[in-house]
Amino acid sequence: MSSRDDSLMQVVKTSPVIPVITIESASDAVPLARALLKGGIATIEIALRTPAATEAARAIIAEVPKMSVGIGTVLTPQSLAEAKAMGARYALSPGATPELLEAAASGDFPYIPGVATASDVMAAVVSGFSVLKFFPAENAGGIAALRALAGPFPATRFCPTGGINEKNFRIWLAEPNVVAVGGSWLAPVADIAAGRWDAITARARAATGAA
Repeated sequence: MSSRDDSLMQVVKTSPVIPVITIESASDAVPLARALLKGGIATIEIALRTPAATEAARAIIAEVPKMSVGIGTVLTPQSLAEAKAMGARYALSPGATPELLEAAASGDFPYIPGVATASDVMAAVVSGFSVLKFFPAENAGGIAALRALAGPFPATRFCPTGGINEKNFRIWLAEPNVVAVGGSWLAPVADIAAGRWDAITARARAATGAA
C-alpha cells in the first residue's frame, strides 16, 4: 500500500462513516462540521455539486481543523489539483477517467477513484490505487457484487457510496474489504438549510455510537 493510501486509511479508521454533503450555502458549512464533530464524526465529503461547495470546504478547513475534509465529485485533473491546493485531506470521484488516474498517480495527494465493475477496479489498481469508491453501491450490484470483487482483488479495499443509509450501513461495514461507507442520510439537504444541527448531531451519534 502506498503512502498516499496509508494516509487515506488513517482518515477512514478514525471515522469510517463519511457524510456526503451537498451544501447550498457556504454559511452553513462551519456549524454543520461542528454538529458532525459533536456526534463523533471527524471526516466529511463536500461534493462539488453546488456553487457554494468550494467556499464551504475552505471555511471548514480554515475554522474546524479537527474535521478532515474530503472533496467529492472530482471529475477533472484540475479539480483534483484545486482540492489539494485548498488544503483538503483527500479527494473522491464517482468514476475514474485515464486522465484523472494518471494525474492522481503522478502525485502524493490521497485520492479515492470511483469504480463499479471489475474493469474499473483493474484500471485503478494498475494505476497504483488500493482504496476505491464503490459507486453507485446498491445499483451496481450491492454487497453480492462487492463480495464477487473480493476474489480477484483480495488486497483492494472499498468505500461504498450510493444507496447507503441508516438501515444498511452497518451491514456494509461488516464486509472485510470495506474500510468506510459514505452516505447523505447523516446530513440531509433540508436539515442543513433549516439549521437543524441537533438532528444532525443525533444521527452522527447513532452512526458512531458516540455518547
